[in-house]
Parts: sequence; C-alpha cells; structure tokens
Amino acid sequence: MSTAVGNASDRIETQTGRVGLQIVATLVGGVTLACSLAAEFLFDHRFYPDTLAMAAAVLLGAPLVVVAVRDLARGRMHMNELVALAVLAAFAIGSYQEAGAIAFFMIISVLIENRTALGAQASIESLIRLTPTKALLVDGGEETEVDASHLHAGQVVRVRPGDNIPADGVVVRGGSTVNQANITGESLPVDMEVGDDVFGGTINLTGVIEIEVTKAGQDATLGRVKDLILQAERTRIPIMRMIDRYAGWYTPTVLMLVAIVLFFTLKSGAENPWERAIAMLVVACPCALVLATPTAMVAGLSAAARLGVLVKSVVDLESARGLTAMVFDKTGTLTTGQLEVTRLMPVKGVDGVALLTAAAGVTQHSKHPVSRAVNALARKARVTAAEPEGFEEVPGKGVRGMVEGVAVCVGRAGWVIDQAGQGLSSDAVERVRVAQESPESAGLSLLFVVRDGELLGWIGLADNTRPEAAAAVDRLRGLGIKRVIILTGDRESVAKRVAGQMHAEYRAQVLPGQKLEMVDQLKAEGHRVAVIGDGVNDAPALAAGDISIAMGAAGSDVAIHSATVALMNNNLNRVPFLIELSRKTSAVVKQNIVIGIGFISLFMGLSAANYVTPIVAAAFHVVVGLIVVFNSARLVRAGEEIEHGESVAAGVGGALDGGVGGAPVTRVGLVGAV
Repeated sequence: MSTAVGNASDRIETQTGRVGLQIVATLVGGVTLACSLAAEFLFDHRFYPDTLAMAAAVLLGAPLVVVAVRDLARGRMHMNELVALAVLAAFAIGSYQEAGAIAFFMIISVLIENRTALGAQASIESLIRLTPTKALLVDGGEETEVDASHLHAGQVVRVRPGDNIPADGVVVRGGSTVNQANITGESLPVDMEVGDDVFGGTINLTGVIEIEVTKAGQDATLGRVKDLILQAERTRIPIMRMIDRYAGWYTPTVLMLVAIVLFFTLKSGAENPWERAIAMLVVACPCALVLATPTAMVAGLSAAARLGVLVKSVVDLESARGLTAMVFDKTGTLTTGQLEVTRLMPVKGVDGVALLTAAAGVTQHSKHPVSRAVNALARKARVTAAEPEGFEEVPGKGVRGMVEGVAVCVGRAGWVIDQAGQGLSSDAVERVRVAQESPESAGLSLLFVVRDGELLGWIGLADNTRPEAAAAVDRLRGLGIKRVIILTGDRESVAKRVAGQMHAEYRAQVLPGQKLEMVDQLKAEGHRVAVIGDGVNDAPALAAGDISIAMGAAGSDVAIHSATVALMNNNLNRVPFLIELSRKTSAVVKQNIVIGIGFISLFMGLSAANYVTPIVAAAFHVVVGLIVVFNSARLVRAGEEIEHGESVAAGVGGALDGGVGGAPVTRVGLVGAV
C-alpha cells in the first residue's frame, strides 16, 4: 500500500507543483499587465504601455496557445482553442492590453477548474495518510517498531492512546474507545474490548490495546474505501456522456456564429467588429459547463462519504432519486442482527447441554448472526464443542457437518427434515410442526437440531428491530417510495412481528432464489428497485436490484463487492439520506447547467450587439465559474442535521470536540470539499 500511496502522492505533488508554477506565472503576467495600465497614465507616448502589455500578453497567452495546439494535434477540443483564438485575434489587431487581460482571466478560470479537481484528489490522499507509516509489533513480549506496510495477517501490534490503528484486526488484549468516524461515519466514538473488530486508520483514544492483524495495506478497509472513491470519481453520469458526445460540434458551431457576426459587422461598417468577435469567443468558452456536473458530483460524494455512505458510481448517486420500491432483508438490516438465545427446548430424554453442544459444534465456523448467538451462549455456559469436519453452510437454510464422527445439521425445519431423510421418525416430524405453531415459539426464530437422524430439540432466538428503522421506513414513504417489502428466511410469526413495526409488506420463509424472483417481479411492474441487505446471503438479490445497498459493510469484502452502495455503519437513516442527496445533487447539476448555458446565450448576444467588451466578458466568465463552484459546494454540508441529531440523541450535544477521556476526537471526511 505504501508504494501505491507514494506514487499517488508524488502524482498529486507534481500536479500541485505545476499548478503552483501556473499561479506564479499568472501573477507575474498580471503584475506586468497592471504596470502597462499604469504606464498609460504616466507616459504620453504608447511605447512603454504597449511594450509592457505585449510582454504580458505573450507571458499569459503563450501557454494557452501551446495547450490549444497540443489538444488539436491530439484530436481533442476543449475550451483552449476558443481562448487561444481570442488572444491571437486581440494580439493581431494590436490590442495587447486586451489580449493580456483576456488571457489573465481565462487562466484564472482554468486554475479554478484544475484546483477543484486537485482538491478532491488531495483529500483522498490525506485520508490514506491516516494509516500510520510505523507500527509497534509485539512478539514474545518484545516491542519493535516496523513499517506498517510490512504488516501481515496473524501479527500482533500495540496501539497507544492518540495513535492511529495501523491495520484491520481484532482486539486481543486491553480495552479502549476508538473514533471510527473516518470509516463508518458514526458521530460518536465506540468502546472496544477483547474480540471486537477495529479498522486501520481509525483513532485509538483512551487505552492501550493489542490487535491481531487480519488485513493490512491495500486489503484493509481503508484501502478498499480509497478504491471505491476513486472508482466513483472515474464514472460519468448520462448527462456528462451526452455533453462529451456533442462537444466536438460545439467549437465549430461557435466559430460559425462568430464568423457570421464578423462578416455582417464588417460589411455594414458597424463599430468594433473585431472586438465583438473576440468577446463572443471569450464568452463561448464553456468553463462553467465543464465544471457544472463534476463539482456537484464530487460534493455529493463527499457528503455521502462523510456519513459513511460509499457510492461506487456517480450513476448510482444520480439514479437513486428515481427509486420507487425498497426490498429489505430482515436479519441484520431492519433488526440489529444481535440475536440472543432466549429458549432451549430439548425433546424428552435429551438435556439442554447435549442440545447446545451439538448445535455449537457444527455452527462454530459460521459467521451468520444465528450461529454467533448459539456460540455466545455456549461460551457463557462454558460448553466445550468439538471441531466439526466437512463443515458446509447452505445460505438461507442452515449448516451441517460431522461432530465427533456423527452427522449434525442445524437449521430451518423443512431443511433439517430433508437432511435427515428417512432417519427422522414421524413422531419427530410432528414435534417439529407442533414447535413451529406453539405459543412458546411465537415471535422467535427457531433452529432445529438433528444429530445422526435424531431430533434433539429446538433453539429459540430473538432479534429486536433497530431503533431508527421504523422512522427511516416512514421517511422513505414520504420520499415517494411506493412499495416497502421485507423478505426473510425466517418464519411467518417473526416476519409478521417485524413488518407490523415497520408498517411494511413481508414475505416469510423465502430462499435467496425467491428473493431474486421478487426483485425481478417488482422491476417487471415498472418499479425502480433498491435491495438492502448484509451482502452475504442476499448477493443474488443485491445483484438484481437497480441499486443494491449493503449494510454494515466496514470490514466485509463480500458486502463491499456485492453492492453498488456500501453503508459503512448500520444506521438505516442513511438510506433516505441517500435518496435526498441524490435529488439535491441532480437539482444542483441542472442549476449549474442552466447557469452555464444562460451565461453563454445571454452574453453571446450582448457581445454580438457590442454591449460587452472582451475584458468584461472574460471577467464575467470567471465570476460565473465561481458561482457554479460555490453552488455545488453547498452539497458538502448535506447530512449535517443527521450528525447533529445523532450527537444530541447520545446526550453529547455538539461537544464531540471535547473528546472522550480528555483525548481529542478528530473528524475526517472521506472526500474533501469542492
């Protein structure tokens, strides 16, 4: 990762240095031009002002002409050829001050455009620099300082208060409070203890912790985040591609209009024919149009990333505004995913320890929330389970394997019955049916445990809905989402309970393939569908949605790769925020385009009518470019009310800057402002 970051940093520094030289040259040319204007008042003859103005015109105009010639040689047409023509025309008719002034103002416009792009790139690189270059490696009690880029999975590092965590890993010793804002977008620091996952680049605030590295360098979450942002910035929305398609016609059309005005003004003997033509060339340079879409999109991506919403493509950011249907997974999406075992029901003749031991043995390598809950109870009860052999997880159904040489399967009722085949007695099958309909299991997720063809009993688990889930779903309806559907592999009573709290439709006991069919059905009905899940069991449905959103994607490669939008935290209010941001961003893009086209249309007419001089046109050109940039920059603050609300709800108001335990809390956005 250090090599990649180093190369990118060198590239940014080179570009920044080039922009710096342009700024110096522009200032020198500007001062020379100002001296020319002063000399006009100080001297009676034209030699000094004309000489200084000619020097300024050459100094400022030559780079524009060189770039225009280079672009034309490569078969590209941008705005440089129109600027170059305007400067050369003014120079040719002896209006040296005018040529210098036009070049000066147009270079300012170019610098604004370049600096906007560089600002976003430099912000990305500053994010990557959050990962420290050094790490304290712990080996046999000895502490050694090593390059963070050389860390690999399995090593243990020590992180002191105030240090950035050097890699993704698991806390193996100690406890602390960690500020994860730069990864997850969460407003508040999170308490970490042994067994918790931490991310590289986050800030350890209060205690000394030792971390076993799981991912380092480019494979770590921070590296993935950088790749996602760069990928998003490289994509183009349809309106950008349309502008590119017609860009080749723009310059010839402008030249034709200028030629027509020049022909008729020369023929009619009207005043200032050349100045009219030059002013039209200056006005026609599409700087504001060039800036209109990229600045808005970068600002929108910045606002989303600040709240932990990573959008892989600006096409997805733009199209989120048109969503009409939402398909939610239940477990881990609408619910906390923190399942707890609330009931153990062994069959007659089997004790609870045997039931729990068999279930924990075969589920211990599964990362599904249900399996984690079973193993958490086993650890609390100090039940030791043997390692499974031939472990296999069937998404949406259950797990199976050999524990101490005996086949064990744990999962949904129908699936475990199928797995047991003829070995399961009719009495056991009837017990499964009765258990599902029993009042004791109402509202619980049930796991049935079968060992060697014998039903051992069932395990009941409860999962509460997220506190903000119902409000988020209500906001979605207020934004025009017509269908909100919950799809779950869980049974009817559990799905009905959650759907009742969400006031949503639901489908229970559906397999991943059936979720895919539901998404296709909604699309066939004319809906634009967003699918929201954890990115693991929901991969087929996520791939089918117009937009796919992975919840809690921090640290999950599967979630990051399977979805078009990754929510780095588990807060559902980010979903309506994404739709609102998409609509705001699209509105700003349209406003910017109207501003750009309006300026060109109005001032082309005024220039042709001799109401606007070339210098005034160049000055207004800069002003319009700045208007577009600042109009886009408004988007960077989108979502601030969400951050403030979360802080207030946590009882800290806006006092995060005070830190936790006396340590300062640093907020770092994923992408810088425009």
